[in-house]
Amino acid sequence: MSDLKSRYKEILNELQENIKDEKERNFVITKFQELSIIFMDIIDRLTYITDIRVKDVEEKQKEIENKISDVQKIVDGIENDIYEDEESYEFEITCPYCNHDFVADINSDTAIEVECPECHNVIELDWNAEDDEEEHDCPHCNRDCIKNQALTYDAEAESEKSENSEENSEDEENEDEDDDM
Repeated sequence: MSDLKSRYKEILNELQENIKDEKERNFVITKFQELSIIFMDIIDRLTYITDIRVKDVEEKQKEIENKISDVQKIVDGIENDIYEDEESYEFEITCPYCNHDFVADINSDTAIEVECPECHNVIELDWNAEDDEEEHDCPHCNRDCIKNQALTYDAEAESEKSENSEENSEDEENEDEDDDM
């Protein structure tokens, strides 16, 4: 800015030195000043318009930053849901030693043991139990107890049938003997 002022003064001094006629010199200096004022006005207007545009850009930038921040929060939430390893899961467990029901907070699926709060025995957790359960047929316990019951029932039924048939045949023999007499 100081260079501009010094350059302006130099031009005025050159005009005064080179124009000998006072009337012409005053006329040229006046017109030079008017021209300078016009240029300064144009510069002021451009500065004003530029300031307005810069403020608009700054406001839009803030809006964009807010939107990016909102999206980042959503992405962070999704990442936490997907990649969170230390999330606690609650499981209801029945102790196989004392039959005490309790809820255990387990921090990961890699935990292999939990202690019963009642009898203090250590219970091993089987994370692969779901894979085994898919192979079973029983709709109540997801085990193959229906097949086993059916086989056991058939075996018992066969033994009862054979016993009943033996008794029936003995009864028939006794009746035949009674009829013969």
